[in-house]
Formats: sequence, structure tokens, C-alpha cells
Amino acid sequence: MLDEFTPRQAAELAGLVADAEHFSTGRSNRESHRRDISCHEGPPPAGIIWPTSTAEVARILAWADAEDCPVTPWGAGTSTEGNPVPVAGGLVLDLTGMNRIIAVRAEDLQADVQPGVFRKELNRQAGQHGLFFPPDPGADATIGGMIANNASGVRTVKYGATKDYVMRLTVVLPGGQVIDTGCRAPKSSSGYDLTRLFVGSEGTIGVVTEATLRLTGLPAHVLATTITFPDLASASRAVALMIGGGLSPAALELLTPGLIELMNREKDLGLPLVPSLFCEFHGISPAHLEETAALAREVCNECGATGFRYATEERERLNLWRARHEAWETIHRAHPGRETLIVDAAVPISRYPEMVLFAREQVEKQDVTGYVFGHAGDGNLHVVLVGDPADANEWGRLEAVNHAVVEAAVQAGGTCTGEHGVGIGKRKFMALEHGAGYDLMRRIKNLVDPKGLMNPGKIF
Repeated sequence: MLDEFTPRQAAELAGLVADAEHFSTGRSNRESHRRDISCHEGPPPAGIIWPTSTAEVARILAWADAEDCPVTPWGAGTSTEGNPVPVAGGLVLDLTGMNRIIAVRAEDLQADVQPGVFRKELNRQAGQHGLFFPPDPGADATIGGMIANNASGVRTVKYGATKDYVMRLTVVLPGGQVIDTGCRAPKSSSGYDLTRLFVGSEGTIGVVTEATLRLTGLPAHVLATTITFPDLASASRAVALMIGGGLSPAALELLTPGLIELMNREKDLGLPLVPSLFCEFHGISPAHLEETAALAREVCNECGATGFRYATEERERLNLWRARHEAWETIHRAHPGRETLIVDAAVPISRYPEMVLFAREQVEKQDVTGYVFGHAGDGNLHVVLVGDPADANEWGRLEAVNHAVVEAAVQAGGTCTGEHGVGIGKRKFMALEHGAGYDLMRRIKNLVDPKGLMNPGKIF
């Protein structure tokens, strides 16, 4: 644990960046970097540094290696598993100052960005060229944080996750060496895929300082629907049939009555309090969308759908998605003074219906407050459990639900985390999911970062 820098160390760190004010040991800065939006919290770091270039990051990591100083990269702080929490104190490397969109190369459908660029700003600038970066975790995360966690979100079912859009990286390794991975060509079969190694590594083996991202064209036409069902089993079955039938929704979200009630209360949506699917289709023409929606309606009716409503007005559609994106915040506001434990399992689509019902049963079995929903189109199940961490009995029952759902997901061929990353909260499930592969990950970590200074306490 390194909880304080000596005067010499502080002076040296201030000299590693162009502006001495880009380094701080101030109490407010240290306190604001102790936790992300999750329930996980670490001690205050010894200091915060805001680099603005790859060269500065390289100098900082070389210094940290010489001083045996832990380094924790930081983006927007919107992670949900304690991914950027500085559990060993030391230095927090806040990358939000590296926020340049270096180039949007529309002719190549690519953008070159620094890690502190926010997702919405990238899409604002890309949108001027009729393009966008599809991964959408809801929060306005930084690109560096999205790469670190391999973030995805509501559009994954059609467009994929962050890893599918990262073409090239500039990475600073522990000790300060700078390497480039990947290329700007649409494909390559040249050696090990080092780019994919760093995507999802959560800053444990290096710091991304520049990325080339693939962009795609903005959809010409969008159609959204809200589909209601008499029960969860029917709604979940419709998900599997729509995906299996090749309808290719751009987003397909499952919402349960408890969460819909909270959303109605906050946003005045007036949605029926029954299991529902939010579905969005992207297409080249209104006729194409209408044909696709008609097929989706047939599938849902076969599963017992009780309502199929079009959200044709853009404002209505945006309000629906805004409410869905803010689900976690809505749950938090509805339970003041409580914390949340988030299950983020994902399974093959064919197993999704049984997982939804199993999760609901576990919540009822443990008699806890929990909201079941998720990115149904890609098999990603969320259960947001609410409780008091200070109440060992209650929190233990929340953990029992978490363990039961994750274990069932892994046994079904799934994963303990579909999009939130490992961080602190999911470390305990890594051996269960990966077996001997987890040992290989640890060996790679030890090879690249033998001193264990990079984002210690995460993944391993």
C-alpha cells in the first residue's frame, strides 16, 4: 500500500507532465478517485496525474516502475465493478485530459482518438459524416474505459461489442515502453492478435493512449416497438425465436414489471406493468422496416404477446431508451441509502428463457429486492440487487443470488460478465469460468507486469 508520496516523489511526478497543475495530492481529488459508481471503494490514492500525451504516459510508467509505485488508470469513473478503484493506493492515472479526436477519416470509416474522448462526443463528430461508433453502454464513458472493459450495451445484438471496432492501438507497457498493435487495414492475419489482448484487460498490462476505431453508417430509418406479454416465460421465448428467425433487431431489451413501475414513476411513460420487450430495427427503407416488424409481430403473437405498439415518434422512442439507459440510476433513486449488487451474466440465446426464470426464482427464494432485466437479444442478463452492505445477513443473501445465477450461467456455456468487466466484483468467478485458461492469463500478466504495479487487485 502506498498512501503518500514523499516531497521528492511529488516533485518528480509534477515534473513529468507539461503543467505542474496536472499532478495533485489534494484531498478532494484523492477522495473523488476512490470509487466508481459501484459499491466497491478503495483507500484514497497517494496522488492523481493527468497526462496529455503518449510521451507523458511513458515517462510516468517508467517512473512508477523505478519507484515500485502502483498505477491505476482512470476514465469517466462509470464502471460498475470497481474496475478503476485504486485498491493499493499509489498513483491514479486520469486519462480524461487525453481527449483529442485526432481524425475522423470518413473515407476509411475510421476515427483515430485518444483514450479520454467521451463516446457521445465521438458520435457527435462522426455523425457530421453520417457515421457512428455503435457500442452503447448507456453511460457517457470514455473510449479508453470502453476498450479496457470491452464495453457493449443495447445495440450489441446487431452491431457487436467494442472489441469488434478496435483496429489499432498505441499502448504504453509497464516500465514505459511504447508499442503499436494492429493496423488500419480492414483485415490482417499477421501473427498474434495483440490488439484483442489489450481490449478487456482493464489496464492490468498496459495503458492505451491512442486507438483507431472502425465506424459504421448511421441507420437510414429506425423503427421501435414495445411488446407486452402475460408472463416472463413468454417474453423470453419470443427473444429466442426472433433472434433464431434472423430478424436482426438492432436492440432487444427485456423489462420486468418492477422496473417498468419505477420507470413510469420517474418518466411518466404510462407503460403497462407486465413483462415487456423494447425492440428497435434499423433498415434501408420504411417498407423494409414495416415488413420486418410484421414478421416480429407474428413471432411474438405465437408466444402469446398481448400488445404490440409502435413508437413512431422520435421523441417517444428517445424517451423509452433514455428511461432504459437510466435504469440503474432509477433503481438507486428509488432506494435511497442502499447499495446495489449487479449480476451481469450472459448465456447462449437458447438458454436465455430458463436463465431469466431462474434468476427470478433466486430473488424470491432469498427474499431480497431485485430487478431482472437485460440485453435479451445477446443473452445478457442483469439482476440489480438492492441492500445494505452493513447488514451482513441481507448482503449475504444478495451474494447468494449473485453466485447462483453466475454458476448457472457458466454451466450453460456462458460468462460471469457480459459487458461490465471483471474489476473487483467478478474476480471470484474467473477460475470457475476459465479453469486452466485463468492460469495462462495470470502468466501473461506476470510476464508483462512482473512487479504487479498495473491496476493491482483487478481480474486477479
